[in-house]
Amino acid sequence: MGQDAQARSREEQARDLLDAADTVLAVVAHPDDESFGLGAVLDHLATAGTSVTVLCFTHGEASTLGGEHADLGALRADELDAAATVLGVKRSVLLDYPDGGLTDVSVDELAGHVESLAAEVRPTYLLAFDTTGVTSHPDHVRATEAALATADHLGLPVLGWTLPAQVADQLNPEFGSPLVGSPPDLVDLTLPVSRTRHHQAIACHRSQSTDNPLLHRRLDLLGDTEHLRLLRPHRPAPRARADDH
Repeated sequence: MGQDAQARSREEQARDLLDAADTVLAVVAHPDDESFGLGAVLDHLATAGTSVTVLCFTHGEASTLGGEHADLGALRADELDAAATVLGVKRSVLLDYPDGGLTDVSVDELAGHVESLAAEVRPTYLLAFDTTGVTSHPDHVRATEAALATADHLGLPVLGWTLPAQVADQLNPEFGSPLVGSPPDLVDLTLPVSRTRHHQAIACHRSQSTDNPLLHRRLDLLGDTEHLRLLRPHRPAPRARADDH
């Protein structure tokens, strides 16, 4: 491998990103993804002094949890604001695409929102769910596709939150869930985390966390670690074509 960045192991590259990040842009599909999935990682980053921005595509109004609320989308927006404050997120941006309908929206359209926000906050890298969506939810997959499309256009690295395969394989029979984990050779970084503010942020999403045994069982199995994949290494942004102007 010719370049130093290519020669370094994926673990070293992922750890360098975490240690050197000034600003991170997290891209998620639903309110609570930033907490249930990325919460401990976002807390780790904010505690280290990284400026964290969250972009969320939907209000999560189609959730099967919390349906007794008259305006679940508005409630979940408030829950996102509260959780972001707990996690030390500097800014959260909530769009209004239909929950459960992101696959009907072009990747380019969604990526346009990511790119516009990236132009404002100038992130060191993007943070998203793994390419599988972790829970197999199509919205999760689409949000990550938008993050990757933006990264490819701008030359930004992307870290993806994932589950170890052994955790997913234990949870799926217990709960009948469709979680997709990563085998050890695909997990690039195991990150020690604190769960204190993570649990506080989860509690802010009361409509989604009160009756959610799968979430709490997952956290029990993970203990004080989270797992990340380097979905895109750092690379120069492609040159603009003449017809781009």
